[in-house]
Amino acid sequence: MQGSKPQYFAVVMGDLVHSEKFLAPTELHEHFNEAVDAQNRAHADVLKSPLTITLGDEFQGLAGSLAQALPIVRDLRLQLMSHAIECRFVIGLVELKTEVNHEKAWNMMGPGLARARLKLNEKKASTLYRFTVDETSVTETLLDALGAGLTAIERRWTSQQRDDIAALIGGVTPAELAKRRNVSVHSIYKVRASGDMEAYLMQWHAIAEALAAIDTQKGLA
Repeated sequence: MQGSKPQYFAVVMGDLVHSEKFLAPTELHEHFNEAVDAQNRAHADVLKSPLTITLGDEFQGLAGSLAQALPIVRDLRLQLMSHAIECRFVIGLVELKTEVNHEKAWNMMGPGLARARLKLNEKKASTLYRFTVDETSVTETLLDALGAGLTAIERRWTSQQRDDIAALIGGVTPAELAKRRNVSVHSIYKVRASGDMEAYLMQWHAIAEALAAIDTQKGLA
């Protein structure tokens, strides 16, 4: 690969929060493995190296672009939340210097991997979403701030708000959800409002737009 055009990818890393304090470690790891496997199946078309659990409560994988990595993180977060499991995430830009391991996200090297790992290990951060896309730009700071906003909204959700908002994000219409729950459509819109869903999606959209712009700049798009 030496002397060739830079090969950029998006690394996705995650680490369970306070996993050692979980009351049922066996159940925790069962749900964690199920969630990782589900995202590998759902996003197989964009994952260049699958999400791979590395140390029991950590994982990493490579997506083809930063914008493609974002839905993986969101879907995994929502699935883990349904089991009251918190996970911190990092999406980072990586210039890979070795061949892509298409079987497991191991034994690969390149600028960006170590920095993403370092940011993942900043465990005192108030956000569950961190980004390593350009350490010389204010963009990274703004993305981290948006991630903190997402985290704050999510932590205010009741279990019903969480389940309803996850369903709506997944494509279920308010009418379909109302029928499923045997409530009025107005009730579903009240859940949207009380759960700050509009602001939540606005922040996700802003992050997606910023990551897509970086993808275009780096030739990933």
